[in-house]
Amino acid sequence: MARPLLLLLVAATPYLATPYSPIVINTWNFTYATEEAWYIVNNNNGSALDAVESGCTVCEELQCDGSVGFGGSPDENGETTLDAMIMDGTTHDVGAVAALRRVKSAISVARKVMEHTTHTMLVGDQATEFALMMGFKEETLTTNSSTEIYEKWKEESCQPNFWKNVLPDPNTYCGPYHPEDTKYKRFKWSIAKEGTNFNVKNHDTIGMIAIDKNGHIAGGTSTNGATHKIPGRVGDSPIPGSGAYVDKHVGGAAATGDGDVMMRFMPALLTVEWMRSGLSPQSASELALRKIASYYSEFMGAVIAVSMTGEYGAACYGFDKFPYSVANLELQSVTLMSVSCFT
Repeated sequence: MARPLLLLLVAATPYLATPYSPIVINTWNFTYATEEAWYIVNNNNGSALDAVESGCTVCEELQCDGSVGFGGSPDENGETTLDAMIMDGTTHDVGAVAALRRVKSAISVARKVMEHTTHTMLVGDQATEFALMMGFKEETLTTNSSTEIYEKWKEESCQPNFWKNVLPDPNTYCGPYHPEDTKYKRFKWSIAKEGTNFNVKNHDTIGMIAIDKNGHIAGGTSTNGATHKIPGRVGDSPIPGSGAYVDKHVGGAAATGDGDVMMRFMPALLTVEWMRSGLSPQSASELALRKIASYYSEFMGAVIAVSMTGEYGAACYGFDKFPYSVANLELQSVTLMSVSCFT
């Protein structure tokens, strides 16, 4: 259950805490998730793993911006599927699920993968079977809202979609599609063009990093992916090093944005490694995004990061400002930060 919270809005400024002072940072203005995680690491002296799982669960239950949890982002069949991961920065253990069907608690299923298997990721119906073995309930992820989104998309000739080089023309017609004859056709080099299918609302994965009072760090993500995605599509969120990455010697980072592009560059891992080399969280985040932008100038994305000493920061690209949520001992309450995006 979400707790009442005092919310502040301030400009983002670097802050350096004493070693192992608890902190929670997460993407976007998902402040109820931050509040839940902060309560665990600060008031309950709980673990970073518990904080990340519980914080992301709040977003799943609240269906944060329609992009996390059940009832959002229907695919081309009208079905909502879920991606999530959780990572222990002390052991480097990871659990993840992708294209999870008919089970709502994606982040908790991901933790079960980490704790009860030697695997890293389970996908699709097999991930659902695993979840049922672990005691989770099978139920529909479809809602009236997701049905309306899907039916409107069909009425508008399945626009927009994620197809290319197929017939009939995906810019005009719905599928099914078949490959266009490319024998005598030379395609131009492509760049990421998000157009009307991607926007800030379609990117609102929750990515969370928490450090507890014992100096343990954990990270996690949860999302229902891209709206109107091709069934079976998996984005960056459940991929270790892309959606999130944590290291007990350095800190952690989480990314949000155009997952199909961002996962090709492992921005969370890159951010942590740049911090290892001495860069601040904000500078490291920006450098990771600049690498992506050098290849895909039209993508949209953001990275949050925190060091083991509690310094935090964020960077973004492709839109005006990026909000993110922080709680630590200095702030005393959940605080909504914002950072201006670079071009």
